[in-house]
Amino acid sequence: MFLLEKSLYEEVFCIFAVFSAKERSFEVLMADFLSKSYLIIKKRNLTCQTMNKQGIIIHNTKIFTEKNTFRGSLRIEGDIIAEIFKGEVPENILNKNQVIDASELWLLPGVIDTHVHFRETGLTEKADIETESKAALAGGVTSFIDMPNTIPPTTTLAALEMKQHLAEEKSWINYGFFLGATSDNLNELVQADPQKVAGIKMYVGLTTGNLVIDKDTVQKLMVSSPHLLVAHAEDDLVIQRNSAIYREKFGENIPFSYHSMIRSTEACYKSTAFLVEMAMRHHVRLHIAHVSTANELALFDGSKPLSEKQITAEGCIPYFWFDQRDYEQLGARIKSNPAIKTENDKKALLQALTTNKIDTIATDHAPHLLIEKAGNYFQTPSGIPSIQYSLPLMLELVRHGQVSIEKVVEKMCYAPATLFRIHRRGYIRKGFFADLVLVNPNDIWTITPETILSKCGWSPYEGVSLHAKVTHTFVNGVLQFENNKVIGNTKGKALSFNIK
Repeated sequence: MFLLEKSLYEEVFCIFAVFSAKERSFEVLMADFLSKSYLIIKKRNLTCQTMNKQGIIIHNTKIFTEKNTFRGSLRIEGDIIAEIFKGEVPENILNKNQVIDASELWLLPGVIDTHVHFRETGLTEKADIETESKAALAGGVTSFIDMPNTIPPTTTLAALEMKQHLAEEKSWINYGFFLGATSDNLNELVQADPQKVAGIKMYVGLTTGNLVIDKDTVQKLMVSSPHLLVAHAEDDLVIQRNSAIYREKFGENIPFSYHSMIRSTEACYKSTAFLVEMAMRHHVRLHIAHVSTANELALFDGSKPLSEKQITAEGCIPYFWFDQRDYEQLGARIKSNPAIKTENDKKALLQALTTNKIDTIATDHAPHLLIEKAGNYFQTPSGIPSIQYSLPLMLELVRHGQVSIEKVVEKMCYAPATLFRIHRRGYIRKGFFADLVLVNPNDIWTITPETILSKCGWSPYEGVSLHAKVTHTFVNGVLQFENNKVIGNTKGKALSFNIK
């Protein structure tokens, strides 16, 4: 005879009562009762066995670290990477842990996306922290840093704190935020805790959110701010001149293919060159967001280790994937600021990953409703949703020989952690947080509207077939995404910055 816990006695008794109420022979009743009771007890025992396991072992997989790639296994205990094994795992350790067979899969660090627009607060009809963090899980993203051009803008410590509280309640992945610079909030920016804010975002060029600042404000920031400065760099005077030229030619209905001629190479280069020169003069760290032109690459130095660089550059996935030719088919769907430019620019940006002139890869995930993309050129907002397909898109470029897998992992995982000095994330190392992604590199699938998790409900990548698919995403040791489904119920944690 076996003893059962009280709750299990009660559950089995309820089953017997239900079965007894039905008109059946005693033999049939008892057979059904014993069968159902056995399944309940077995389920309880399995649950207890899983709970008693010390941790999770991702077994016999191809592991990518910053030093080398090898076949091995990794053990998670709590929220930490507890052990990394090369070769076989001792049988006694396997028996004490839940084991995931990953023999056909790759194990990568979780992606850190340092440039997203999750639209909270004030624009939640387009997106919100909960929906977009779920979409991020499918893209292999385990941490994000959100931009300040929301309603109201994140330009005060109070607004930053409000966003942090929202993320604590809603985000399925780890989170961080930028403060936005204005002409009159310098004192607020200087007081921000460097361990709680990723950096200061400067909009040196008008774009979504109307947070543009002038050159005098830029100089004041560079003299006074102790934080990393991150810049959207486009020259407004050049953009205004080009807008007037094409408005005179086409009226309000400018073809979207002219977007890259309005927000032109000249506009990008002129602003980026100004910012780089100012940063060098004042000896401050500057990170140029979403570099979009080959010309700008001449302003960056690929010869130094990232940890020694003063000036760094970000590349974003839409600029590696699309080019000028795609406006004909996709039009407003790929309208973004800065503009997607020529095929030669795209090729140069991809090459810059290899030469280290581009230091990090992000998405600039910026959802809008599809109906908003249906207006004329000047009415249509700029922005592209990308986060759900982040890692698979880059792995497709690996498959086509346009960049190496090592560079993709470096620029999406290691480099963001290094640049923003994020505490114990971005690497597969013992003692680091277990933010991990398993990928099937040989699972052909197609992006369709039915697969989309982002709240906006559309993607410019619809119809694209990919060969790599995220199968599992762990955040702080918890399996949050498995085989196309968000399955966890644990929220992410706040990122800690500037930890040396």
